[in-house]
Amino acid sequence: MQAAWRHLTMEEKGDGYRMEKNLVRIALAQTRFPKSLVDGEDLIARGISQAADQGSAIVCFPEAVLPGLRGVGFDVEPYDHEAMQAVLKRVCELAASRRIAVVLPTEWRGEGGMELAAFVISADGELLGRQTKNQLDPDEEPFGYNPGVGRTLFEIEGLKFGIVICHEGWRYPETVRWAARRGADIVFHPQFTPAVPNPEFYIGAMACRSGENQIYFASVNFALKGQQVVTSLISPAGETLASASPEVDELIVYDIDPAQATRRLAGRLRPELLG
Repeated sequence: MQAAWRHLTMEEKGDGYRMEKNLVRIALAQTRFPKSLVDGEDLIARGISQAADQGSAIVCFPEAVLPGLRGVGFDVEPYDHEAMQAVLKRVCELAASRRIAVVLPTEWRGEGGMELAAFVISADGELLGRQTKNQLDPDEEPFGYNPGVGRTLFEIEGLKFGIVICHEGWRYPETVRWAARRGADIVFHPQFTPAVPNPEFYIGAMACRSGENQIYFASVNFALKGQQVVTSLISPAGETLASASPEVDELIVYDIDPAQATRRLAGRLRPELLG
């Protein structure tokens, strides 16, 4: 995975600047689709190590990177819950050893059956919880996935964030607003989006999710053949701050300023008018 820098690094600006501005360094890992659970764990380990080497506080991976998303044209091995638990434990140990938080999207057998979820792991290796995908794409239902319930606001090093998974962020903007209205500075958006006939919709949706809430929006896709919708970081003003190159493994590292996430428009919502 190559490293892509789209911002002045701490070394270029100096430690004092970063501390004065209370910047948080985030990493977004655009990885290839895993060939197996073992291969996926290797991709995760490399991404964590590279992000940690560059001083990132947190790294986010694409949707269901372990063991891979079903029904999208790739072979995915049968789900093995014991193996998944073992991998999750090892990722927690790696996060602790490298002192970096991780947003780890997976398949998971939860209370309601097979889910698509994203675990949040602290830099101490502690499991802080998981966010389920509560709004499934209709095309995912034949593959045995069940919608989750509930939403969670997480916090790492003073950075407050929510997670919405793929279809939720594209088609259900209220999932992002939920987090913004509860104080999120950024929403992480693990996704899988292949070649599509209307990439402008997805690119525009990223800008809308950030701009309409005045928070950062970090959308993390796989490196895919014919890819038009790439891993991107969007500012609270709806501007693209950084984006990966299409079709290649790439790590984006960027220093964000949580103070820029004012959430003003999200806070002005009058929910009583919605019935």
